[in-house]
Amino acid sequence: MEEREIRLKKLEELRNLGEDPYKTKFERTHSLKEIKDNYSSLEGKSVRVAGRVISKRLHGKASFSTIRDFSDTLQIYIRFDNVGEETYKFFKKFVDPGDFIGVEGEVFKTHTGEITINVKKLILLSKSIRPLPEKYHGIKDVEVRYRKRYLDLIANPEVKEIFITRSRLIKTMREILESFDFIEVETPMLQPIPGGATAKPFATYHNALDMNLYLRIAPELYLKRLIVGGFERIFEINRNFRNEGISTVHNPEFTMLELYWAYADYKDMMDLTEKVISETVKRIKGDYVCEFKGEKIDFSPPWKRFTYKELFEKATGENIEKFKDIDFALSYLKKEGIELTRKPNFKNIVDEIFKEKVESNLIQPTIIYDFPVEMSPLAKRKKDEPDWVERFEVFVGGMEIANAFSELNDPVDQKERFLAQAKEKAKGDEEAHFFDADYIEALEHGMPPTAGLGIGIDRLVMIVSGKDSIREVILFPQLRKREE
Repeated sequence: MEEREIRLKKLEELRNLGEDPYKTKFERTHSLKEIKDNYSSLEGKSVRVAGRVISKRLHGKASFSTIRDFSDTLQIYIRFDNVGEETYKFFKKFVDPGDFIGVEGEVFKTHTGEITINVKKLILLSKSIRPLPEKYHGIKDVEVRYRKRYLDLIANPEVKEIFITRSRLIKTMREILESFDFIEVETPMLQPIPGGATAKPFATYHNALDMNLYLRIAPELYLKRLIVGGFERIFEINRNFRNEGISTVHNPEFTMLELYWAYADYKDMMDLTEKVISETVKRIKGDYVCEFKGEKIDFSPPWKRFTYKELFEKATGENIEKFKDIDFALSYLKKEGIELTRKPNFKNIVDEIFKEKVESNLIQPTIIYDFPVEMSPLAKRKKDEPDWVERFEVFVGGMEIANAFSELNDPVDQKERFLAQAKEKAKGDEEAHFFDADYIEALEHGMPPTAGLGIGIDRLVMIVSGKDSIREVILFPQLRKREE
């Protein structure tokens, strides 16, 4: 008989005996870690704890078991003489690894020095129908780990530390921004026009409103509307959705920190970005240094800074302007063996070349600034070089983790760029920006000089946690449909 069938029979028998196998509540006095950390003051004292049974060792009239709660694991000692015949037999027959139990008893140490609870009372709180995965030796199959994260957390308890780190990182960034007088806000995830980035959106339909809507690709245009309305320092920690490929660094649903700062420019934002990220890393790690993909990443400010043009031309040996000739650009791609899966225009081609030839070499925190205007429909042009914009990106470990610019607040220029993007969309560029008339109207009411920033939380967590796949730092990543 399969283990699941055996447990189902136990469940039925429990109910026939009038035993509720799924209790409502259990009052605890301590977590398991608190007992270990405070043994000297708790020795001989009565405590009430609860957790999942992860092992069970029967020895006649005295048995040991190990239980786990969120904080730690702890051994419990169940003796026939202490709990009575009925409870002891109940434990032996009905309690299995995977079940949740509550116990009351005294704290002591065994002769081997292990902190243990000498159980006086034991209660079954929740019956597990399925056995623990792989007899608790851990799940190695990454497909199972990602698809059934609950089993991953049960079998590989160290995984939860990644998500504790993630929570602490977001909390720390909030605290740092609030110390600079930034205010947290919320903007819509469902938008009639997806904007704020060049990406393909997910589309949906609202029945009651009888209209198409999109999951946001970025909160940018709504946050800037708030700057128009009078906010000066705002941020949002948000979920964004982009209908793009899945890889070790891309998930179609991801978390961003996005902020806007009135009366500042992209150079001010460079300094703020350094402060926020480096201080966050230091508070989380206790140091500026992280281990990532075998490299020691040092977030100590100041970071290296280069122009986009400088690194592009160094990597290609060609003047970037030559790539505006599409025939030349395509021949260069062919010669270098670089595949282009997007529409062949200047923006997409130079972006692909930069990704292939430059990004993977940017291991230490590096700021790349001043981008081609074609790549940045929402950024302010440089006064002395109108073909370039005041934009920067931060690269760490070969990945982009932040994007920022001096925001375009000229409604005439913005309208012209939206129209240019609309033409590209009409030609088949699915990532081109939509034309947003309402946003243009907002800008016509006046937006002060403003700098904006987006930081990829998932990728930053990857680096701080030393994980080389974005799926490791997202509790429930998107995966391809399993083939039956």
